[in-house]
Amino acid sequence: MDADYIIVGSGSAGCPLAYRLSESGKNSILVIEAGGSDRSPMIQMPAALSYPMNSRRYDWGYISEPEENLNNRRLVVPRGKVIGGSSSINGMVYVRGHACDYDFWSDSGASGWSYADVLPYFKRMENWHGSVDDGDPTWRGTNGPLHITRGSRANPLYHAFVRAGDQAGYQLTVDYNGQKQEGFGAMEQTVFNGRRWSSANAYLKPALRRRNVKLIRGFVNRVIFENKEAIGVEVVVKQKIILIKAHKEVILSASAINSPKILMHSGIGSGSKLQQLGIDVLADRPGVGQNLQDHLEVYLQQKCLLPITLYKYWNWFSKLAIGLQWLSTKKGFGGTNHFESAAFVRSDSGVKYPDIQFHFLPFAIRYDGTAAKQGHGFQVHVGPMRSSSRGSVQLASPDFKSPPKIKFNYMSTSQDWVNFRKCIQIAREIFSQKAFEPYAGPEIQPGENVKTDAEIDTFIAAHAESAYHPCGTCKMGKTNDPTAVVDSNCKVIGVQKLRVVDSSIFPRITNGNLNGPSIMVGEKASDQILGFKTLPPENLEPWINKDWKHSHR
Repeated sequence: MDADYIIVGSGSAGCPLAYRLSESGKNSILVIEAGGSDRSPMIQMPAALSYPMNSRRYDWGYISEPEENLNNRRLVVPRGKVIGGSSSINGMVYVRGHACDYDFWSDSGASGWSYADVLPYFKRMENWHGSVDDGDPTWRGTNGPLHITRGSRANPLYHAFVRAGDQAGYQLTVDYNGQKQEGFGAMEQTVFNGRRWSSANAYLKPALRRRNVKLIRGFVNRVIFENKEAIGVEVVVKQKIILIKAHKEVILSASAINSPKILMHSGIGSGSKLQQLGIDVLADRPGVGQNLQDHLEVYLQQKCLLPITLYKYWNWFSKLAIGLQWLSTKKGFGGTNHFESAAFVRSDSGVKYPDIQFHFLPFAIRYDGTAAKQGHGFQVHVGPMRSSSRGSVQLASPDFKSPPKIKFNYMSTSQDWVNFRKCIQIAREIFSQKAFEPYAGPEIQPGENVKTDAEIDTFIAAHAESAYHPCGTCKMGKTNDPTAVVDSNCKVIGVQKLRVVDSSIFPRITNGNLNGPSIMVGEKASDQILGFKTLPPENLEPWINKDWKHSHR
């Protein structure tokens, strides 16, 4: 089972790596995945997204340490344990991130990762199904493996949300993944022909049709080294521990939780902490597992006065009918994630680019599938994009099987609370606009009795949830940066023939959902690994509000 390249993890970044590294036919690729098949209709049917996300069959089942600022609640940390990784259990929302996010990466030490550098890779990976009416095609890719579509927005509430944003004085955008992220408009999804278009469907399954790509199911304990050169991985396969060798490189694409875990078990991390656990130190990199970031959000829910929401389908008969229609035609309510309108706005004057994201849903429901008891309703998921809070992933034990200690340290700065209050304030403002007059009844959550800063803070502490966007735990930066884990070529600093390629290398979290940026990282890193000249930068000018210093609308 030895191979030229061993890829640990078949998730958002690992699948494009397998696809690109094997294209020439000259390299043998072995992908190691701890999870099983993604064939279940509950994975492939977009509307069933809450099922795999809450299933121990497809999820590692991680849970955070108690979060002091959130009433000591322990929050779930879903990570995909299945072919396709988290792209097989996520909400299928497609967001590139803002141009300024990547310029920050470059400015902070990730040379070659500015927006001009990454834009060609976003275009290479995309198969965008938009039209001229949906945005400027010169900003989008149309021949890549990853299909990007939009829902039909047949429900009038989707349009009411966008009109309400306009009425409140905010920007509109025809394509938040194009030149202009800021504004209200249609949301994009990784859904194609009614199916979840995971990185497995887009990249891995085509790659596995090549003779030089193999996939095995196994649990990777650690990377094996000779001196400081990675030569392979120790894997548990069918309850046997075996060594699989890599002739060229080992690549960790195991997520922002599992990639630092594997590094630390391999002797790469904070020297003092590894010694305390009895792990021999190979490379003292204190940044491993640090810099953990996430998006936190709340659901602001409103009762709907008309029986037009998805609640009318929230019964077993309708679910069965929707499922049968999807199985036979791949159409209908089963063929969308139902996140079909969105917004990116700035919270205040002096904020250069959006720092708040809205997902709109014509239903009052949680990610765990719990519907509001009040019946018909609609909601926005809203939260800040760039919290300054930082957490960590640490080993709880030298035992490979033990889950790590995950501490996000949510809401640990005073600015976090200011920003979150603004999110709720703006969401309420949107729902109070004329566009929602025919629909908006009493507020379900937080509730009309929650008004003061103290009351809002109490609500946030009790109800804020992760948006499931962990990243940053193997930060990319300069080799002389003691907090950096990988350099700009994704090589682990201090050792040879080992790279990390997934969302853990993000220096700072990007605007929006992380599946798209993670796939882009896999695309760009593949050229670096193969020694190819990276794609030429594209210096297209992103839209920035000219009056951003004085107005947030």
